[in-house]
This record gives sequence, structure tokens and C-alpha cells, in this order.
Amino acid sequence: MTTTVTGQVFRLPDLGEGLTEAEIIDWKVAVGDVVEVDQIVLEVETAKAAVELPVPYAGTVLRLHAAAGTVLSVGEPLIEVGTADMTDPAAARYREEEQAGSGNVLIGYGTGHGTGTRRRRARPTARATETSAETTAVVAPATAPQPGPVTAPQPAAAVRHAPRVISPLVRKLARDHGLDLTAITPTGPRGVILRRDVEQAIATTAGKTAETAMDTTPKTGPETAPKTLSLEGERIPLRGLRRAVADKLTRSRTEIPDATTWVDVDATALLATKDELKRARPDLGIGLLAILARICMSGLRRFPELNSSVDVERAEIVRHGHVNLGFAAQTDRGLVVPVVRDAHLMTTAELAAELTRLTGLARAGRLPPAALTGGTFTLNNYGVFGVDGSTPIINHPEAALLGVGRIIDRPWVVDGAVVPRKITQLSFTFDHRVCDGGAAGGFLRYVADCVERPSVLLAHA
Repeated sequence: MTTTVTGQVFRLPDLGEGLTEAEIIDWKVAVGDVVEVDQIVLEVETAKAAVELPVPYAGTVLRLHAAAGTVLSVGEPLIEVGTADMTDPAAARYREEEQAGSGNVLIGYGTGHGTGTRRRRARPTARATETSAETTAVVAPATAPQPGPVTAPQPAAAVRHAPRVISPLVRKLARDHGLDLTAITPTGPRGVILRRDVEQAIATTAGKTAETAMDTTPKTGPETAPKTLSLEGERIPLRGLRRAVADKLTRSRTEIPDATTWVDVDATALLATKDELKRARPDLGIGLLAILARICMSGLRRFPELNSSVDVERAEIVRHGHVNLGFAAQTDRGLVVPVVRDAHLMTTAELAAELTRLTGLARAGRLPPAALTGGTFTLNNYGVFGVDGSTPIINHPEAALLGVGRIIDRPWVVDGAVVPRKITQLSFTFDHRVCDGGAAGGFLRYVADCVERPSVLLAHA
């Protein structure tokens, strides 16, 4: 049948959090490529994070309105797609499938760069060629037999239990994280696996590796081959996320008169407590980071001046009536600080679940900007880099930051005898405007006492 083609322009959408512009990092398609609804077509970078943008139209790419490196404002044109008339049975079928469960339009606040995106040139059979075997087996309607090798028909039971995945974006997300779709529980209509189902599986997988993230013992073994040192100079534009980080850290150093204090502590009992919780209630997934977060909540109740910020314009110290706990998470794109909101209201198990969820989203490149703002206190586990101590820059406009170094075996005096113990160094950086060394030292000493004797927490539960 005859299919009419009309050009539709996809413009830079409002990405939230007051963001008004974004820089094009990379185009995933070119003029002449065939795209589908929800297919990732480009990656942009804002002052908050990197964002993968899916196109809301299906058809052939007619024009790319801006090149990589261009900074665009919200509402400016990105890409023009020649869309097929929806009376085309194939296009109508895709729209029906999309409505059945492809999920949200924007998938992508995050830190990871998409890989493996294939470009497809327009051809008469592009739709049939690009349809995966999985989609054909599960959701495609019966078609006339095609010439070629004939495979044995699947048993009815196998077809019945095959995973229903409508969106190619959801399949790609699962594939990129090595997930078996048959092991994912669907929540969509008629048993369709949605994006949120894959994200939940990613977060669950991340939880299983949370302990690895807290294992601060440096790895040993043969060194990797050194990289060839390039002596060619270059200038790297300070844009997007990197520029926002630079501005924030510069402001912190300019405005905040910070000071740092530290102490070595015996974490042997803390590790034993973690192991006991893991044996008694493995379903709770409580790791060291969750216990340290719980200790911080208890400490901030005793020293509320450290959960504050300074309003320079009004010359006031603002003590917050809630704790939004930021924690440093290393991802493929760099260090990000997700925020656990109202952490002071959570149990240790609830803290563990939220830390696991946010860590999974961060590593999957799925953190929205709202999850990276609004913190009132930060916990930083820099021990994962194999270092003992640090004097980190405070996350403006917060007033304090607790750092935890690697946990290693060291000689320690216990009851007059030198014995091997699990030792770590705690450092505490604070804004000297909100308190003096007495309060900062008192908080750090309380945290240290809880690390050495976790039963101290019971007195303030």
C-alpha cells in the first residue's frame, strides 16, 4: 500500500530541575537511518548529568539540526523524522505494542554512555530485518511463510513462558547489564516486561555486590600493562556536568572555611556485627555502608549543628529539620552523590534498601537530577580507592562530610597486648562557621565509639 511521509521535529525537551540548556555529546543515528519510537537517538549533557534521549517518532531520519558539541536551549530542534502514515499495518502494530508497555519516554539521566547502538539504513524490509528473534517469537503476529531454512516449532509451553518484551530499549537495557529476561518478573499488562522491571533487577544485582564496594582492601596481583603516555597537548572544554562540578567545588572552597579532623579506629567489632546481621537476616541486605549511615544519623541527633548550612545573604545558620544523606558512588562516568531523603526516619534495613536502589540506578545511568540534589550531610567511602585518609571538599551548601578509609589488618593494643585488628581511619571535614572544633570532635568521637562498639547505638536507638 502507499505510505505517506511527513516530517516531524523532535525538540530538546524540558529535562527538569530548572535546566535550560544541554550540550549534544553524541548522535546515535545519521540521516537516512530508520528509527522506532523510544529508540535512543542522541546523548546530551546538562549541568546535572548525562541524558540519553529517545525519539518519540518512528520513521526515517531526514535531518539532524545540530552537530555534536553544540549547546542548545530547551525547545530548539534536535532531529527531524519522516514518519510513516499510521494506516500502515506495520506502523499501527508497533504503536499498539508501544502502548502495551514500553514505559516512560525518557530513560536516561545518568553517568553511562550507551554502547552497541546500531544504525539502520532505510530499506524496504528494514522493519522485518531489525526485529529480533525474541520479539518475533513472542509478540509478532503470524505472517506468510518465508523461503529459507525451517526451524522446528517451539513447544507450546516454551512459547507460553517466553518473556514478553515490547520495547527494544528495554531489551537493550537488559542486554547491557547481562540480565536474563526469563528471570525477570513482568508487571506490565498481559505479562509484558517493562523498563521498571529491568531497573529493579539491576538494583537487586547491585545489592549483591554492595559488600564488594565496601571491601576497601586494595587488590593485589600482576599489574596491568602501563598505558602509552601521550605527550600531545590538548584543551578540553569545561562543559556540562564537569563544569557544574567545577563551579560547585570552587564555590565551596571560596565560601566555606573548612577544617578536617581524623582518628584511627578499630573496626573489628563493626565487621563482626555486619557478618552477624548477614547470617541472621540475609534478606535485609545490611552492609557496612548502611550501618555507617545509621551511625551518622545517630550522631547528627546528638550534634544537630552539623546538619546545617549557611545563608550568606541573610547571615544565618540554617539548621535542617531533616537529614538528606548524600553518599559518594563511583560509576563508569565518574563520582556522583545520590541523596537518601529523610534518612533520619529510616531503620537500618530501610537505609540499606535505599542505598542499594540508588546505587543500582547510578551504575545503570538512571539517576534523575532530583536524586542528586538537596543533601544536608554526606558520607564518603574513599577507602574503595585503596587510600587511608583524605581531606575532601564539602558538598556545598552542606556543612560537614564524614570520610571512611580502607579497612586493613594492623597491629593494635588490646588489653595491653599487641594483636592484629581491622583498622580504618575516619576523617571529618566541617564548616567552621557552623561550629567549633569541640562539636566536630565530639561527633567524630561518637562515630568512632559506635564503630568500635556498635552496641553503643542501642543507647540512642
